[in-house]
Amino acid sequence: MASSSYSRTEHLRSLWPWLPLWALAALLAIFSHGPMPLYSTRTLAVAWEMWNHHDWLVPHINGAPYSEKVPLLFWMIHAGWLVFGVNDIWPRVLEVIFGGAQLVLVSLLAQRLFPNRSWVAKGAPWILLALGYAFLFGLQIMYEVLLAVWVLAALLCLTPKPQRAEPRWVLFGLCVGAGLLTKGPVMFLHVAFPFLLGPLWNDWARDNRVRWYSRGVLALLLGGALLLAWALPAGFAGGEAYRQRLFFTQTAGRVVNAFDHARPFWWYIPAIPALLFPFSGWPRAWAALITLRRPLDSGMRFALCWLVPVMLVFSFISGKQLYYPLPEFAGAALLIAGAIAALRDQRPALANNPWLGTWPLGVGGILFGIFLFVLPVLVSHNDLHGEWFDSTQRYSRFFSVVFVLLGILLLLRGRGEMRRLAFAGLVGTLALNTLFTLTMWQNFDLRPSAQLLGAADAEQRPIGLLGNYEGQFHFAGRLTHAIERLYEGKSLQAFAQEHPDGVIVEHPEKLTNEALRYALLVQPFRSGWVVIWPAKSLADLRAGRVPPEPPHPTRVYQVDEWRFRALQ
Repeated sequence: MASSSYSRTEHLRSLWPWLPLWALAALLAIFSHGPMPLYSTRTLAVAWEMWNHHDWLVPHINGAPYSEKVPLLFWMIHAGWLVFGVNDIWPRVLEVIFGGAQLVLVSLLAQRLFPNRSWVAKGAPWILLALGYAFLFGLQIMYEVLLAVWVLAALLCLTPKPQRAEPRWVLFGLCVGAGLLTKGPVMFLHVAFPFLLGPLWNDWARDNRVRWYSRGVLALLLGGALLLAWALPAGFAGGEAYRQRLFFTQTAGRVVNAFDHARPFWWYIPAIPALLFPFSGWPRAWAALITLRRPLDSGMRFALCWLVPVMLVFSFISGKQLYYPLPEFAGAALLIAGAIAALRDQRPALANNPWLGTWPLGVGGILFGIFLFVLPVLVSHNDLHGEWFDSTQRYSRFFSVVFVLLGILLLLRGRGEMRRLAFAGLVGTLALNTLFTLTMWQNFDLRPSAQLLGAADAEQRPIGLLGNYEGQFHFAGRLTHAIERLYEGKSLQAFAQEHPDGVIVEHPEKLTNEALRYALLVQPFRSGWVVIWPAKSLADLRAGRVPPEPPHPTRVYQVDEWRFRALQ
């Protein structure tokens, strides 16, 4: 066999079995239910408005320029729509592709950074694929999943190859530019510290500091130029207010005194165990990290130069969300895999100690399975009560078997401990997602409301909404006009007087008898409701008048047993 052909065969073998296993789980999970409000539906709404109005430069949401996001993900969605037509299948397939690309890239990074420890390249993708939060968030049609691909690709360009130690600067700049076009200036934060601290982990950077920093800055400027190539014409096309938000208000408003998602400095610290589950519950991983000693190899130094300063900066930034550091999950996988590999080489007694195995997670899985099995009894005796418990108990016994079997798997000892843990983590997360789909998804599925609003929009009937609109109806309803934001009082009355044939959407926490009598549609949404009214009927009720009897009864959708009892 030719050497090049042999190399390709070896590379394909290195992807087996973690990549097909993850792809199967991701496809099953992402197509088990529709796009999730409000993350996925908002992204699709922006893509739909750009597509529908043929505005490929400036993203729009609900008829207004959308300064919060840059357009690369929308363009990639449009590319698929150009071939397959407008649908929500292609955007979800894209997210699966992005997730698979992350696994391949983290494997390649491990090969470059740990050339003397081949186990890291085998273990890191297993760790990354099993992280429950990353897997579930990867089911959202969101920008961070694509951003993580560009971050990993950019960092891969900085790492040395056996035949070339100097980074691929042009590719590095292009990947940075692609990341900037995916999520904006935050891309610089994700790659800045591995570059700035290059001499601490990269021998070539330490020996060639001037070339490292000078060419690296030029590459970063190339990435910035790609962003400006879009931002400058978009800023002028979007108008003065959009230009001001795009270039100044948006980024600054998230860094200091955030206008959205403001959290205290320490907010990420208690979330780390949940974000890194199930490996945060593996004693051997903690033992490996605690027993790390200098000198650290280049891969471990790289992971620390990436993770520690980035997380510190994210902690100082006022606006915080659990998915903001999503690209760093791959760095955590490298760190854990590298620490385990060092433990295996340097401390074989700890690496084989059965008390550091996965037995705590195994016991936890069995106990959770027992809890799911007895949940119907607890609910029927009113020992547990609430929407989540009442809904999931209908199928919980079927899933209890899954978690008991996974728990038994984790109690096994011997070779392949990490892969068993990763497999159990992935299957357990998929099982929870399936349980959610069977029991709770009906309270998130806005298609009935979106279809009614789409029909009203097609009839040129104006639509108003009480409260803040997040684009959740635009794509599913294929709306072509903006929804007007309304407020109680004069705003609502003026809308109804000006548009007597219009409809109004509200999101009450509790349902009234008037809604069941006069509204066009009622359906549960999260812990509250969506109610769609004839504008005149709602205005009459708010003014204390009795509306005329509706020609058709109110359509009530998907009210489960818990909601039905709440209506009584």
